[in-house]
Amino acid sequence: MSNQTLHIEKSLEFIGFSEKEILVYIALLELGAGSVTQISRKAGINRPSGYHVLASLTAKGLVQVSGKEPKQEFVAESPDKIEVLISEQLEKQKKYLEEARLVIPELKSIHNINNRPKVLFYEGKEGLQKVYEDTLTSHEEIRAFASVEDIKPTLPHYFPDYYKRRAKKGISIRAIFPESADARERASLDKQELRQSLIVPSSQFGFHPEINIYDNKVMIASWREKLGIIIESTEIADAMKKIYELAWAEAQRLHKSL
Repeated sequence: MSNQTLHIEKSLEFIGFSEKEILVYIALLELGAGSVTQISRKAGINRPSGYHVLASLTAKGLVQVSGKEPKQEFVAESPDKIEVLISEQLEKQKKYLEEARLVIPELKSIHNINNRPKVLFYEGKEGLQKVYEDTLTSHEEIRAFASVEDIKPTLPHYFPDYYKRRAKKGISIRAIFPESADARERASLDKQELRQSLIVPSSQFGFHPEINIYDNKVMIASWREKLGIIIESTEIADAMKKIYELAWAEAQRLHKSL
């Protein structure tokens, strides 16, 4: 074997050719064209292997096939096709990398290491709808801090249906609202929407993100930033429920003073 042939084989192996692909490709380049039998014989492999390897090289665009069995002939494409093949592979890999960068944060958010909390992030109007849809999976009463007037501009048609579906599922809610005309209007519908509302002074306790606490989850909907977050943690949810009960007790006092 000449030094040139050895160098060619090592280079082809380095860029991803299998041993038999190297033998068949070099044999076909030397022949220019040939049948499976001719090419396999020159490459020093059996005919079934030769046919399989030629099919692989054809799929890569390095070999052309003409005719049909038993007169099928294989023709080597220009070696320039190797550069084209690798360029196409690189473009695909770039796309794979871009997609991986997008999905990795989501995969990290659900990666359970020693039962650590799971945190899911959702963006935009669709993301906000997703976090509210998750509250409809609750097996218990929802505890909520909510600023009613913030939801109308973003999803004006979503919530009337959401309230009906929540009530139909029998999921009750307790809500603390900063005072506003919208909050009072919402509270007037408490009975039919399966809700207990308390209204507190907005001058002291105005807030904009909505927080829902249910099961082992804490949902945060930031209407101004168009961001939805779900934290899934029994310990965090339990702490937030206790904090809510403290807030509810004070909200009852404040509600009576309005």
